[in-house]
Amino acid sequence: MADRGTPPAPRSALTLRMVLAAFGLVVCGCAAVAFVVLKVPVPFVVAAVGFAVVAVVDLVVITHRKRNE
Repeated sequence: MADRGTPPAPRSALTLRMVLAAFGLVVCGCAAVAFVVLKVPVPFVVAAVGFAVVAVVDLVVITHRKRNE
């Protein structure tokens, strides 16, 4: 319990960040598949896959930080 006059301990925003990264992974993964099926130019496919990879890396980092919390 916090002493009188002291603020409570800060809450972590890692769960929200994890949800947003998972959402980004799903959206970018689906976009990449849709771009391939619709024969969209390759740079768009590469960009969607790149963003999906960034989301995966972010999820790994978040998971590591949550375990060490």
